[in-house]
Amino acid sequence: MSGPLSLRSDRRPPQAQRAFSRQVSLGSGVAVMGIDRGGRNGGRGGQRALPRSGKSLSVLNNHSGGLGQADGVARRGGDFSMFRTKSTLSKQNSLLPSRIKEELDDVDLAHVEGQSAGRPDVDPLNKSVPAGRYFAALRGPELDEVRDYEDILLPKDEVWPFLLRFPIGCFGVCLGLGSQAILWGALAASPAMRFLRVTPMINVAVWLLAVAVLVATSVTYALKCVFYFEAIRREFFHPVRVNFFFTPSIAAMFLAIGLPRAFAPAKLHPAVWCAFVAPLFALELKIYGQWLSGGKRRLCKVANPSSHLSVVGNFVGAILAARVGWEEAGKFLWAIGMSHYIVVFVTLYQRLPTNEALPMELHPVYSMFIATPSAASLAWAAIYGSFDAVARTFFFMALFLYMSLVVRINFFRGFRFSIAWWSYTFPMTTASLATVKYAEAVPCFMTRALALSLSLMSTTMVSLLLVSTLLHAFVWRSLFPNDLAIAITKDRQGGAKPYGKGRKASKRVNDIKRWAKQAPLSLVSSITKSNSADKDEEERTD
Repeated sequence: MSGPLSLRSDRRPPQAQRAFSRQVSLGSGVAVMGIDRGGRNGGRGGQRALPRSGKSLSVLNNHSGGLGQADGVARRGGDFSMFRTKSTLSKQNSLLPSRIKEELDDVDLAHVEGQSAGRPDVDPLNKSVPAGRYFAALRGPELDEVRDYEDILLPKDEVWPFLLRFPIGCFGVCLGLGSQAILWGALAASPAMRFLRVTPMINVAVWLLAVAVLVATSVTYALKCVFYFEAIRREFFHPVRVNFFFTPSIAAMFLAIGLPRAFAPAKLHPAVWCAFVAPLFALELKIYGQWLSGGKRRLCKVANPSSHLSVVGNFVGAILAARVGWEEAGKFLWAIGMSHYIVVFVTLYQRLPTNEALPMELHPVYSMFIATPSAASLAWAAIYGSFDAVARTFFFMALFLYMSLVVRINFFRGFRFSIAWWSYTFPMTTASLATVKYAEAVPCFMTRALALSLSLMSTTMVSLLLVSTLLHAFVWRSLFPNDLAIAITKDRQGGAKPYGKGRKASKRVNDIKRWAKQAPLSLVSSITKSNSADKDEEERTD
């Protein structure tokens, strides 16, 4: 072997030390160590490094005190205490068996610190996971699937506690049912849709179902906040799920707006508006402040179609303000919502170079584009008392976006079912409500037919999702899989990048395409530079 290669190999630490240096930074302080029956290192298998193939980092062994191996040795259930409320690293280490503590006492900590010099401390709870890390480590319609080369802090091969598997996206069911209650109430009371002869009892039944689902979902998620608050923090840092924290307040306002006429008073009490809008407004101050101040969570970095959820609540609050008689408060919320809707709409349309690359699977959530203009038109009509030119302008915007999505039906095919899809049904219902209001302002056959068609589409979609949800919950028992998105690490452990030979191969393919467009002389120089760059990259990798 040549001289330079031997020098590089001399600089590399021994294999056992490198494996332990990487494992010490994991959630429980120790990940995988070979321990013989005598409790010492250097047993039959020696030290074993954790494979870098998307395995779980939670590999504590059974009650014998050993640590689980990656090759299938019997092990204890995963350690979920790191996501419990007020969990700390010291508390986790105190749960380690005494024999493992003895192993830690024998470790040369000075050498381990020297190995990790220059690297920031890795917090296993990842209280401030960068937004870009979620895009890099996750994929799927709601960024809820871990990429194959990523490690997670919890075991993949066992069922997690139910509360850890209960995501914030479950409030989307409340959005879908609550908006349907409003729609059926409007169809029963609208003069333009009187020919349908819709009974008000449908509105009552759907509203009661929506109330029951909202109460059950709120109680369950409150228990998750009590017992697994660290998991709640992970969801709040998620660039997609953070927008779903607006859904509880929006769902509650839907129920207040859709209150059946048999139960509804002449005018709702303003305390109802204050109770539902206060948490929404507080969360907006937090999220909008991050967009305005910049940083790692500025809008151009985290913008995605679900960002409309953080805007549409302003228009729903404006409608409720008009119901309680506070028109000025409604105008205030309408102005806030419109100013931020323009920013979000333009950001999503132009796709700045600073945007994190959105996965192709995010296409189904593009239905959120029609929610905000539809809600804006309804809010304007509720505040000013008529479906005038401004309200119609936003309605026409929503109608065009609706048609642009319908003709691209492939966006909504080939994706696995997720309970978060419920959140994408209320935009269709909101567009149907705006169409009913437009039919009242412009009564004719075309407007009535359009209102009927959109109402049937939204009701059919909600019915299909309801049947799918019941089948996944009670027949297939797959409604709540392990929520892998909350268990990603802050950084790729060991600093390895998921490039490898596959990245180099794709890089060479792109280079060939680029070289084919160049002149012969520049082609030779480009090949020379590329070969030298590849050699330097391989040396750095070694």
